[in-house]
Amino acid sequence: MAAAEPGRRRPPAARNRTRSDPMIRTATTVAAIGLAAALAAAPAFAEEARPAPPVIGPNVSTFTLANGLEAVVIPDHRAPVVTHMVWYKVGAMDETPGKTGIAHFLEHLMFKGTEAHPEGEFSKVIADNGGNENAFTASDYTAYFQRVAKEHLGLMMEFEADRMANLRLTDDKVLPERQVILEERSMRLDNEPSAILSTSMDAVLYLQHPYGVPIIGWREDMEGLDREDAIAFYDRYYTPNNAILVVAGDVEPDEVRALAEATYGKLPRRVEPVRPEHPRPGLIETPRFVEFADPRVKEENILLKWVVPSVTTGEPGTSEALDVLSEVLGGGSSSRLYRQLVVEKKVATAAGAYYRGSSRGDASFTVYAVPAPGVTLETLRGAILDVLAETAKSGVGADEVVRAGQRLLAGAIYAQDNQATLARIFGSALAIGQTVEDVQQWPARIEAVTAEAVNAAAGRLDPARSVTGYLRVPADLRG
Repeated sequence: MAAAEPGRRRPPAARNRTRSDPMIRTATTVAAIGLAAALAAAPAFAEEARPAPPVIGPNVSTFTLANGLEAVVIPDHRAPVVTHMVWYKVGAMDETPGKTGIAHFLEHLMFKGTEAHPEGEFSKVIADNGGNENAFTASDYTAYFQRVAKEHLGLMMEFEADRMANLRLTDDKVLPERQVILEERSMRLDNEPSAILSTSMDAVLYLQHPYGVPIIGWREDMEGLDREDAIAFYDRYYTPNNAILVVAGDVEPDEVRALAEATYGKLPRRVEPVRPEHPRPGLIETPRFVEFADPRVKEENILLKWVVPSVTTGEPGTSEALDVLSEVLGGGSSSRLYRQLVVEKKVATAAGAYYRGSSRGDASFTVYAVPAPGVTLETLRGAILDVLAETAKSGVGADEVVRAGQRLLAGAIYAQDNQATLARIFGSALAIGQTVEDVQQWPARIEAVTAEAVNAAAGRLDPARSVTGYLRVPADLRG
């Protein structure tokens, strides 16, 4: 069980990030970049002869049960296996002050069993049948999944539906698990310098907004969480009309619907959940700096972060332009940051950028770099700002935008080769309020991004509105 999903192309200082993944770019790999290179090398054709952009999950279908449970079916008949996921439209951003960490705590407690299926039975059945399982919590959602042979899909639905409605918690189960999450926080956050810096930066970046709180929670809040808190959160949000069922694999829509009706369809709507509304995070008016030095730091690095619109909070096309901008600035060895900082100026050994646009609230845009020997973090920050200033002043060319878009589209194509990746793409999108059509048409929106839109996005990276994080080796330990 994890407090968050891993991100793509993360710098050393972001290995314990606690935000949700970008919708498509999690699947960008060497193979995808190779495909992008092939596309870029292909001869140009007249506009009318250009192939249509790919559609993500072209055979995806949906249905909704009478009790409000949404369902997504993604057929993939290459192997007789299925990925079964249940996404709840609740995450760390839905917690109340003083109860941070309860969403992740409940994720752990969901494995404590029911009257029909005592603790450990569900996991044992999965293991005995050669499957695997896990769960994760993010700011915007919580998800549970199993990957099993297709003949066990109905059994997975039976178990998952049972714990959606009939979780049984006692103090002798809750209190030891509270110690488990406290130890997890110590391991993943308190004892990891990069996570300490990242968490501190988020607290500064997201002023008076729950995204500034670590998903795992503040320690003092976690220490007070109890059985009543868990049950109250469960009763408020764990109901079929607040859940999304995603099944990907060797199935057809009709058989999934029949199984869902026989299991989830029997559950009543227990409550009508209302997610709290939060104001957009206040914009920083002057640059902020966060610094952390620790003997455990193996490699110094720098992060610069901005609050920017997400796919749900931005005007149409804004998120896609930021996607392309992140690729132009930091998408591998051909990007502007890498080329100028690593290859030409030799002030860094690594550099890149990423945009986390798939979120219910405003997103973040991050630039990172690792200094070359003898280069200070302050000097490297100046070099980064020079690249950003040049980009804002001169703009990006149409050919640059096309190449960046092709790399992103290659990633989208490659993502469809993995049923679990597709399940996560659709589940996370629906959990933040998007539709299946929004996901499917993302490639077309990327292809429509113009150089003017990318230049407008670059204008959002104002140094005066940034938070800079320095991860340092203590001065007395530097070589």
